[in-house]
Amino acid sequence: MTKSIVGIDVGGTFTDIAVLTDGRLEVHKLPSTPSDPSIGILQGVAEACPELLPQGASDPDYHVGVGRWMGDSGADFVHGSTVATNALLEGKGGRTALVTTLGFEDVLEIGRQNRAELYNLELERPPALAPWELRFGLPERVDHEGTIVEDLSPEAIQTLVGLLKEAKVDGVAVSFLFSFLNPAHEEAVLEALRTLPNKPFISISSRVLPEFREYERTSTVVVNSYVGHVMQRYLDGLENALGQGLRIMQSSGGSITARLAAEQPVRTILSGPAGGVVGAFYTGMQAGYPDIITLDMGGTSTDVSLCPGRIKETNTSNVGGYPISVPMIDIHTVGAGGGSIARVDGGGALVVGPQSAGADPGPACYGKGDQVTVTDANLVLGRLRPDQFLGGRMTLDLARAEDLISSLASGMSATMIEAAAGIIRVVNSNMERAIRAISLERGYDPRRFTLVPFGGAGPMHSCELAQELGIPRVLVPTRPGILSALGVAIADVVKDYSRTVMLRGDDASRERLDEEFGGMEGLAREELEQEGLPVDRMTPRRFLDVRYVGQSFELTIDYPSATRRSSSSGLRRTIADRFYHAHMQRFGYADRKEPVEIVSLRLKLALELDKPQVTPAQAQPPDPSAAQAGEAQVVFDREPVATPLYQRERLETGNLITGPAIVLQMDTTIVVPPGWGGTVDPYGNLLLSAS
Repeated sequence: MTKSIVGIDVGGTFTDIAVLTDGRLEVHKLPSTPSDPSIGILQGVAEACPELLPQGASDPDYHVGVGRWMGDSGADFVHGSTVATNALLEGKGGRTALVTTLGFEDVLEIGRQNRAELYNLELERPPALAPWELRFGLPERVDHEGTIVEDLSPEAIQTLVGLLKEAKVDGVAVSFLFSFLNPAHEEAVLEALRTLPNKPFISISSRVLPEFREYERTSTVVVNSYVGHVMQRYLDGLENALGQGLRIMQSSGGSITARLAAEQPVRTILSGPAGGVVGAFYTGMQAGYPDIITLDMGGTSTDVSLCPGRIKETNTSNVGGYPISVPMIDIHTVGAGGGSIARVDGGGALVVGPQSAGADPGPACYGKGDQVTVTDANLVLGRLRPDQFLGGRMTLDLARAEDLISSLASGMSATMIEAAAGIIRVVNSNMERAIRAISLERGYDPRRFTLVPFGGAGPMHSCELAQELGIPRVLVPTRPGILSALGVAIADVVKDYSRTVMLRGDDASRERLDEEFGGMEGLAREELEQEGLPVDRMTPRRFLDVRYVGQSFELTIDYPSATRRSSSSGLRRTIADRFYHAHMQRFGYADRKEPVEIVSLRLKLALELDKPQVTPAQAQPPDPSAAQAGEAQVVFDREPVATPLYQRERLETGNLITGPAIVLQMDTTIVVPPGWGGTVDPYGNLLLSAS
């Protein structure tokens, strides 16, 4: 029996399902269930592939935790989860305690000097996830070389256990000074805390993030414990329903078993958006465009990422005001989605987002909401067809959207059409700034890239954004509305490890580095073998975090291969050259006279999975008339324009589309404005450019 792979992406508005079987792709889309994402997941898989359900699963009373799906024989499920993200952003994590070195209990409050808004004198920082009454300092000390200066007494540990027993916490984060060099004290506390009767979720920094910088390390491990209780409960129930074949997408773009994800949920904070970048990069590479900018516009937000022939990662991020230092795909997010709410502020200016109508009540045209959103504006302008949404499975309420936008327009002294067009211009400017932030502000010229839009709303705005930024072409994937689910399904199995070493000069020898990496690989193989993963098929990749001596931040470079390092001095020269090149690319300068140091080692073990191979189709005549499905009045500038409508599933390779045009499909709508046009490529993608 052929095993299917089911990719599941839960967004703010819709839950997307992608089923891969023998290279064939089947897709499904349904509204999300924010109160319990698993309800939408079970319903979606039941509708998309009912043959994977156990007997009785179609019963209305069936829910997570009852019965088992045939995950061990029928399918592997890969889930891009927003549970940890939502728990963090909405402040709905568990009651969390912090255990640290005596005198450092306030590290979360002190943080760093840099301010998010430099000139805001009333800036309010987000509250510490571990409140002051739940922060405990223990008398212990390890120095900068890993030597125990002050031992941690059993009496101090037992006192801590008693205090935490009374506090009845859901999670405990343990982060001692220099524990990344010597974790003995953290391990002792971990063993003692496992005796707590309420079984809180426990994280120790030497396992979650064995790196220096106590603030970022402490913040990361506290986030892990804060969302851990929620995520563990969710994954336990979902795995019980879906079976042992469940994997979870990580923020780094690879998946891992549900059990490992439950142990370190902080690695899933950007789980869903990561799947979209993986899917977009796969599409771009297949079509022959390795240098892409991804545009994932969903119901709540827009995520953008720049891929210069590879998927870029970062080890430092800030989510909801909380630093997180685990590997993540480098993604920039703005509050600009189809559900973003439009309003007039106190100064009379039109503002769009970051607040969103979400899945419930959703945009006004969904029939329940009473606030104007970007989706309502697109509908009023004719860019969305009310009877073609979700392939005709959902009818949009045009009259409701028109009434509410007319009311908004009256407060702007504008017409309904002018107000709707203004909403689109404002949300486009928000997304344009996001793309500039990841390209021009980091030394990349967007004119050398291809824009790959996806998400339910991305292809509606992509041509206008490309026009403003000078991006020469737009590549719309075959199934843009479910591309994140596809990316989740095809993502390799990946596990990341790191270790701070602080090596400079002769200490950065070939023997020392190989020894350190060898130890990391040995520990990684032991952990992955316990999960039943085929370690012998996993490929290790080594990276170095390097900086100028005395610099306060690092850049990550590839560890030179064996053929490039015949001696330790040659190895150091190669490392320095790669760092100088990376520094020049990122900041526009590099001082080759200044010495560098290796700060941390990074190891990535990856099990590459087979990707679906699409056979290029033969070109057909350019006339797309067989796919035309009527005509509509659509506003692109000020006045409605007669615009042909096309059904995408009827388009064939080689067909030419000339704007203005609207291309309809179940999972999205593609807007081709006047002056734009394109063709269907051999892989079914729609390649658009300004004429």
